[in-house]
Amino acid sequence: MQNLTHGSYSIEQENNILLVDAQGPFNEITAKKYHQDIENYTKKMSGSAWGSLVLYRGNGVFTPDVEQSLTDTTHYRVENGMVAIAAVINDTAYADILQMQLQRIYQSCQIQFNFFSDSNNAKIWLDSFINEYDQ
Repeated sequence: MQNLTHGSYSIEQENNILLVDAQGPFNEITAKKYHQDIENYTKKMSGSAWGSLVLYRGNGVFTPDVEQSLTDTTHYRVENGMVAIAAVINDTAYADILQMQLQRIYQSCQIQFNFFSDSNNAKIWLDSFINEYDQ
């Protein structure tokens, strides 16, 4: 049996914000690759306050193993300077469940977070939070 990835993502850095576009439900293979990629970006950004803007698109919720992997990834980011997360949830019939899972992850990592329905407001909030944090 082949191990196939489920879900996809893209990551890019825009100044002190890490932009993540995550689509569909992740399986363990995708979650592990995501953690490795996040580590590489996080190393570049550590040393000053930064935040993540994450766009979640597509139907799906996290399995317990994937949720734990994402918790570990979030802990790693917090330990390396991430001060806030703005999460945008779109195009899913399971938004309430996904939001509860993300809230559980973010609270366990003691990171400031907020949920949005659009990226523009999420970025405004995140920029403002990071600027206040730096002062």
